Amino acid sequence: MLKTFGRLPAIVPDGKRLARQLLASGAHRPRIDVIQMAAPAPSATMSAQPLTLDGITHSYGGGLAVDNVTLEVKGGELVALLGPSGCGKTTLLRIVAGFIQQGNGKVLIDGRPIDTLPPNRREIGIVFQNYALFPHMTVAENIAYGLAARGESRSVQAQRVEEMLATVQMAGFADRKPKQLSGGQQQRVALARALAMRPRILLLDEPFAALDKNLRLDMQIEIKRLQRQFALTAIMVTHDQDEAMAIADRIAVMSQGRIEQLGTPVQVYDEPATLFVNSFIGSSNLLSGQIAAPVEGGYAVTLGNGAAWTVPSAARFAPGQPVLVSVRPEQMRLADEAGEGRFPVELKLSLPIGGELIHDVTSADGSSLKIAMSRRPGMASGRSGTAYCGLADHARPVLFPASQP
Repeated sequence: MLKTFGRLPAIVPDGKRLARQLLASGAHRPRIDVIQMAAPAPSATMSAQPLTLDGITHSYGGGLAVDNVTLEVKGGELVALLGPSGCGKTTLLRIVAGFIQQGNGKVLIDGRPIDTLPPNRREIGIVFQNYALFPHMTVAENIAYGLAARGESRSVQAQRVEEMLATVQMAGFADRKPKQLSGGQQQRVALARALAMRPRILLLDEPFAALDKNLRLDMQIEIKRLQRQFALTAIMVTHDQDEAMAIADRIAVMSQGRIEQLGTPVQVYDEPATLFVNSFIGSSNLLSGQIAAPVEGGYAVTLGNGAAWTVPSAARFAPGQPVLVSVRPEQMRLADEAGEGRFPVELKLSLPIGGELIHDVTSADGSSLKIAMSRRPGMASGRSGTAYCGLADHARPVLFPASQP
């Protein structure tokens, strides 16, 4: 039998004060585990509701942290706020949670403003990167904490705890303390605690930051499966582009308090809207050149190294205009002989990384380029010396004005 909890502890450790506020609000519902056990399906009481950020602006000490951000998160969609430290993504998340009151703009859930509601009445769940579990409580007590704070009956607490433990595949861990759990298990408990509150919106604050690489991948898969299974509307804050690319339905790339681009992972990777997005998402080679002439669907471009490429683009450029051509490393190829669209390079170094060889090459104009090619089993490194570099058949180079900031 699981314990039930009618009273809350009078004293909560200082480090858990924020967690207490969130849990009392029901603000905690993470990505619970994927494989459904025989427990009742909580999805029956969870409905996907859209989240709207309308012109959100917030300042710290006279500087804009969030600058007129508008974002529509569809019901059942997971949107990642991705960007470097200080870009405003965490501030935006805290505004949605109710921890910060924005200077301007509105936050709406299913079309209804929630700006005047305190955090504990917004029905928003939050999963923290450090889990925010109470160390003196058992797993079951941690999961039931928010339910007890909300005044749920002991029978409801017990049923929900049992249900959530089964959902996150930790049915045998109810009486353990957090210190007896691995990082991944603690993350699951945090998720179970959040989901137990039946939040309308789920916020994920760097949820994988404290996990090692292998466990991080496992938890990414679990979160995505659970988010789909429960049709959760979710926002995830991360500075890790791989995390965002892996599980987000759409990515909002942020810089200096603004959204630079909003699109699917494929769109922001293959079709970056700005040089910032191009450089922040993935790795890219930038080659200088100028527009030779417009052609059907794009432009003929003469590169600074003398090669001539045809680059598809819907943007407007003038003949003679200086441009930068962005090409992903995996979209370039090396050959032993010269050919159309190829230019000579000097191979400096080759690094075997997983199933790829990353070649570091230098072109005649002094440009340093990275080229990623498949590595055959047993191949430790590539050769050195002179080779010829060109585009792969599947390449999708992107044009930017050379003067773009």
